[in-house]
Amino acid sequence: MNATEPQIVRSAVVTGPPGELLRSSTFLLKRVGFAAKDHSHKAFEGTGLSPFHYAVLALLEEDPRETQAAIADALGYDRSHVVRLLDELEERDLVVRKRDPDDRRRHVVKMTQDGRKMLAKLRAIVAGLEDQFLAPLGRDERAQLQALLVRLAAHHDPRCTPRDTAPTS
Repeated sequence: MNATEPQIVRSAVVTGPPGELLRSSTFLLKRVGFAAKDHSHKAFEGTGLSPFHYAVLALLEEDPRETQAAIADALGYDRSHVVRLLDELEERDLVVRKRDPDDRRRHVVKMTQDGRKMLAKLRAIVAGLEDQFLAPLGRDERAQLQALLVRLAAHHDPRCTPRDTAPTS
């Protein structure tokens, strides 16, 4: 090529959603939700468990006398999905299920000591995941985002209302 030949300059073309969608909060929440889900599942891969298992264990620690139905209702999971999750947790000796002495049709679920140890490991994974995922945000921005997300979640799903701020009757 000599100095008189024109040079073709190619610029990198950035593809992505149109500006209209980038101005849509619901579109952005959905995209961030997809990314959070993907990151969460990857972070849990080495444990043999999933974020769904983590949610069950976290619930059991907060409210240790739970029935299968109460777990499903509290987390918004399908009851058959909860049964499968509990089967998997029970196989690993992380929970035990026993018939409710007051109602033989129900099973009461309790976390084992191994379940508590695993929950501590999963919490460390979640803390690292959140630090990585929210890295672009400063501490105050993270707190503000958390408050806004709790407010939105509680508005659309009353189960997400923090228990310490729930109205009392």
